[in-house]
Amino acid sequence: MSDLISIPLKKPSEVDIIKPLKNLIQSRYSTADNPEDYSDQINELSKLRNNAIWRAFEKYESSLEIVYGYYDQLVALESKLPVQEVQIPFKWKDAFDKGSIFGSRISLTIASLAYEKVCILFNIAALQSAVAANQGVDNDNGLKLAAKLLQQAAGIFNHLKSIVIVAIQQDPTPDLNPDTLGALSALMLAQAQEIFVQKAILDKMKDQVIAKLAAYCEDLYAECLKQFQKENLKPLWDKEWIPTIAGKQAGFHAIAEYYQSLVCKSNKSIGEEIARLTQAVELFKAAQSRSGNSTMFQDMAAKAQRNLTEAKKDNDFIYHERIPDINSLEPIGRAQLAKALPLTHPLSQNFKDLFSELVPVSVHQALAAYDLRKNEVQGVEISKLRDATQLLNSILASLNLPAAIESTEGNQLPPSILDKAAAVNQLGGISSLQGLIAELPELLKRNQEILDEAERMLNEEKQADESLRAQFKEKWTRTPSDKLTEMFRSNAAKYRQIINNAIEADKSVQEKFEKHKFGMELLSKSPEELQNAVPKSAGGCVSNCDAVTVLRQLMEEVETLKAERDVIESELKSATIDMKDKFLAALASDGTINEPALSLENIGQTFGPLQKQVKESIAKQEELVAKIQSAHADFARESGTGASSRENMLSQLAAAHDAFRELQNNLKEGTKFYNDLTQLLVVFQNKISDYCFARKTEKEELLKDLTQESSRSAPPPTPSTPSYYGAKQDEASASGAPQAPPPSQVPTTLPYPVYVTGMPVPYGASVNTPYPSYAPPPLPSGYNPYSTLPYPASSYYSGFPQGPQNYQGPSNYPPQQPPPTNYQKPPGW
Repeated sequence: MSDLISIPLKKPSEVDIIKPLKNLIQSRYSTADNPEDYSDQINELSKLRNNAIWRAFEKYESSLEIVYGYYDQLVALESKLPVQEVQIPFKWKDAFDKGSIFGSRISLTIASLAYEKVCILFNIAALQSAVAANQGVDNDNGLKLAAKLLQQAAGIFNHLKSIVIVAIQQDPTPDLNPDTLGALSALMLAQAQEIFVQKAILDKMKDQVIAKLAAYCEDLYAECLKQFQKENLKPLWDKEWIPTIAGKQAGFHAIAEYYQSLVCKSNKSIGEEIARLTQAVELFKAAQSRSGNSTMFQDMAAKAQRNLTEAKKDNDFIYHERIPDINSLEPIGRAQLAKALPLTHPLSQNFKDLFSELVPVSVHQALAAYDLRKNEVQGVEISKLRDATQLLNSILASLNLPAAIESTEGNQLPPSILDKAAAVNQLGGISSLQGLIAELPELLKRNQEILDEAERMLNEEKQADESLRAQFKEKWTRTPSDKLTEMFRSNAAKYRQIINNAIEADKSVQEKFEKHKFGMELLSKSPEELQNAVPKSAGGCVSNCDAVTVLRQLMEEVETLKAERDVIESELKSATIDMKDKFLAALASDGTINEPALSLENIGQTFGPLQKQVKESIAKQEELVAKIQSAHADFARESGTGASSRENMLSQLAAAHDAFRELQNNLKEGTKFYNDLTQLLVVFQNKISDYCFARKTEKEELLKDLTQESSRSAPPPTPSTPSYYGAKQDEASASGAPQAPPPSQVPTTLPYPVYVTGMPVPYGASVNTPYPSYAPPPLPSGYNPYSTLPYPASSYYSGFPQGPQNYQGPSNYPPQQPPPTNYQKPPGW
């Protein structure tokens, strides 16, 4: 038997997968409240890839297990990450291209995990063919392994044939052309059947069985030869492949005839035996002639020749049977054992998912949507409570309550004012607010600088593309930057609007601070200084007024109401539901997740009672305010007090205290807002950096092709000598120079996703309609100037970015890094 044909491997190129995957996972799974760090797993994946792509060149069964493990990890990761967002420029060279005298090779670079998976699958099938070819033909275990691997390889090539165009979404390199993959699958199947023929012969199976196996093997080689001889595929193959396949087709036809002749011999059909042996001898000669290998099937051919000589001798002296025409004989039956095995997962026997803690993309999307719904309910109810409390405080301050009903004499301050002053001083006084306000410009500047840098990278990449397009004109065939960066620029504009809204919020905070600055300064002083600053009482005692008793009781109800609201707000903030298990269970049982139904049901069960308490608290306040205003009117008539300067001052101090507490909350939330926005902008900038690096890699590849194309182009033909010179034109000059080959075409469909889902998405957008009209958030109002801004928060949309918690300041913007250069290549590569 002749040697098996093994398929060459695709050659990989160095690439950094660590940084882009970290950026993608951080944007998808890490939030300010729940940071996720998968650095160790990503580093391990990078090591696994390096090991897998280079160990493939060591053609041992142990190498297969390593490559299997990497492929299995890609499959597992594909279900947990939006692979269309992976900005890793994977570059693979064509397996059959041997390069030119200039050293160039056909290659393709695509920023897609699907492309990486396709190339790894190709190399798995190629490595399986190589390991199978290394097995000994006289070893039963080796034959079994070879048959298994060749059938698996046939299944993989057949699988790739059906999915490659959809997976990479552009014209592939020649080795990944569907016709090429179909031919390789046919070759693997024919060689697998060949192994079964060899094993049947080794096991001394019945002659009839061997004949049928060999006949079907001939059919498979005939189909394989038909595909290999397609005009578009012929240039790919090694020069020995087609002759070898043609030789094997004839050879296995000969083997089938030989073993069928043995069946005839046992049945005493001497004439048919001689006819089949004659055919077998001719076919063995044809096999050797077609293959150009005089030793192909040499032993089997010698047996056939001996048997033919003996049979003719016996027939001439004993049987005298007529020799039938070979075409009149009944065709040999077929026995198929080799089949293309379907691709299964996992391929590795010891596969362990490095990212087992990551939930599937559909579950993560459902969790993000649920969080948005839950946060919206929480925010609405908390806003209702805080707005109501703020309104209540402003009403009490306008009535100078409770200070007006507290018993004081002379210059003494009401206890409520002293309590408010003590609370302000305990919280750091006005200087604490001034410190927080002073930090805002720096926080704002940091975010503006990160966004500016992101936009600078986009502009720089665009300018480089336009410059080269102007230089090479129609030869610069890649997709223009404007088409690829529409979503990036749209999101950059939205981030810019968010920053502008934050600037307006800062102004609102500053105005409120200036309005109540005098009162807050007084409250920040010592009790003695505060007492001296407040005008003295005009006298009169209010303790005997009937309305005072009513107002004091109402003030106690006010404090009780505020305490109840603190409890309700705390319960609203702490109310959580673990929806992960519910979504996973739904996905496992139904294959899909009805997120709206599950989320609304659980939100209603959890927040329904709390929403009822909020509604009751607001209704109770309305009744309480009406009673307070009525009682205060009675108090004013009984005490005869009016709007004295002391009362105005006390009212101003009460309002300053409320403003202090409100501003403190605003500034803390504003600081958190800016810090969280920084994380989002860092992720955004990293995505742009990954995109620019992928475009840079593609640009360099295209420039390399165009430069080599230019160097290979011959000079224009030499002009003919004018006839009046009388000189005989040189024949070579008249013929002209050969035309340069056309420039290699770069597919117009590039791997950069137009809908970059890792960016902020306005409400109402979706994958199908990624460009809805965007209404900027309204200007800040109410208790929290930042509350109307949509960041940071979990998004209903799968691509909503959630920032990591490791930002180091504006000096540490993520730089654009080239891939590492420490990969080890096999000797001679």
